[in-house]
Amino acid sequence: MGISLSGGSARGYAHVGVLQALHEHGIEPQIISGTSMGAVVGVLYAAGYSPEKIKNILTEETFSKMTNFSWRRTGLYKLEKMKVALQKYIAEDDFSNLKKPFYLALSNLNKACGETRSTGALFDYVIASCSVPGVFAPIVLEEGNYVDGGLLCNLPASAIREKCRYLIGSHVNFAGQKDSFPGPRSIMERAINLGITQNSKPEMALCDFLIDPPKMQNYTLLDFSKIEEIIKVGYEHTNKMIESGELPVKKLQTGPGNA
Repeated sequence: MGISLSGGSARGYAHVGVLQALHEHGIEPQIISGTSMGAVVGVLYAAGYSPEKIKNILTEETFSKMTNFSWRRTGLYKLEKMKVALQKYIAEDDFSNLKKPFYLALSNLNKACGETRSTGALFDYVIASCSVPGVFAPIVLEEGNYVDGGLLCNLPASAIREKCRYLIGSHVNFAGQKDSFPGPRSIMERAINLGITQNSKPEMALCDFLIDPPKMQNYTLLDFSKIEEIIKVGYEHTNKMIESGELPVKKLQTGPGNA
């Protein structure tokens, strides 16, 4: 059984709550894919950390601690400090060191295409998958400029669809009706949200089950200080889906043939 974790910047904290609820019901995905913040949560989960420990790590390694101002023209901030954080929790800079198969999505600016990585050097590709264009400078890898995977594929379900019997998609960018827009920032946020949701629709269709909490529209991409609230939203929504039967526990519990 697999799980695909979408991007969503601060909203991506909800994935931790999703995983926690699944774990409490004996559902432990064995194959993971992720984009942006989904890649951060996903790589820690693939490294063997429990949802509770991931929550502790992300609370300790705050957004401000992992970023610093960039003097480059290509972005306001840089994520070089994120590598230091990753080195604290993952012993080797290689996908093969992870305990579960992990696939991350990123966008190649030069070739104008999305790419998926699951082998080789790990840390720089995780950082590239989080590098929101314009906010963070692109990461140069193998002579290419890479940015946030959410630009082209915000829910990389296709990366693992053929590798698992059941696939859960955890999407944290609910795009239901919104009645008011108090300022330019809210309009920009809405436009970004609609764009990444649109590119996720084909990937959502590949999932057997989709977790998409409506309350996520109450949070912005930059609400990093609300980590506890956001995790709780993911946790409570997933539990409701389990209680209602939308997520069938017996079918999804880890066991022979359920990878």
